[in-house]
Amino acid sequence: HKRPVPTEFVDQAVDRVVQRVLALGEREIASRDIGEMVMQELYALDKVAYIRFASVYRSFQDVSDFRDALKEVEAPAKRGRK
Repeated sequence: HKRPVPTEFVDQAVDRVVQRVLALGEREIASRDIGEMVMQELYALDKVAYIRFASVYRSFQDVSDFRDALKEVEAPAKRGRK
């Protein structure tokens, strides 16, 4: 709701996660696995949303955890500029 991402893109990301879960063919899926799938989608969709989710999902404890996540997000962008 708070990010400038079209609803259509969010719906598509949700559909991809659901399809990946269904493709596993398991009765139970670890929440950790679903969280990782969500993080992959958010990373591709919206980097700020990714950082927000990661901060809760990975239980960031201090500023260095945020710094590491930001470096992870910034690294591909820097490589693309060279």
